[in-house]
Amino acid sequence: MASSEQKLVEENGSVISNLLDKAKGFIAEKLANIPTPEATVDDVDFKGVSRQGVDYHAKVSVKNPYSQSIPICQISYILKSATRTIASGTIPDPGSLVGKGTTVLDVPVKVAYGIAVSLMKDIGSDWDIDYQLDIGLTIDIPVVGDITIPVSTKGEIKLPSLRDFF
Repeated sequence: MASSEQKLVEENGSVISNLLDKAKGFIAEKLANIPTPEATVDDVDFKGVSRQGVDYHAKVSVKNPYSQSIPICQISYILKSATRTIASGTIPDPGSLVGKGTTVLDVPVKVAYGIAVSLMKDIGSDWDIDYQLDIGLTIDIPVVGDITIPVSTKGEIKLPSLRDFF
């Protein structure tokens, strides 16, 4: 009798295991097809000079496909010139995305004076540097949890000249 009970337990365990595998596959398929917000970097501009360094602002447009607003957990950024990181930072809890619309986020990027001066020495007469800006937008989607939307852009950015300081 013990062997027939053991066989029944093994069969039931196999059935339950198969059901769990099917449920995992179903959930994974549904999660893979969930629409996520889409983001693009519209512009990166020189804003000014402060006591801490040179200020740039990146405008990021984020399209929310959901009718409810979605909270933004944080925005992280890395500004690179060639292979060198010239600025990086994190903006905690910057607000939320508007439901069924596009939200424009302003991401302030500060470049320290020491780095800006070393960049000025490396450039030619046009005062432009090639840059790459990598932004990670971490949002909290209900049921799914936190996801990070990577956004990257490349271009030329203007360095401040002496008249920008005075």
